[in-house]
Amino acid sequence: METVKTLDPAWTVNETVARYPATAAVFNRFGIDTCCGGGVPIALAAAREGIDSGALLAALLAALHEVAERS
Repeated sequence: METVKTLDPAWTVNETVARYPATAAVFNRFGIDTCCGGGVPIALAAAREGIDSGALLAALLAALHEVAERS
């Protein structure tokens, strides 16, 4: 798996999970809906939950790097 260097906060939650399934666990850990509410951009989903979008993006990238290291 190629190492992801960045994620676009304008991508929807659903789009991100479809591209990178490992991100679903991170969204769930942060309390962000990956099902019915996943049609919103990452930044908006974070704002709705009162989460710093930078912290969320960092956690998402960390999860992707972990997956890449295992492959």
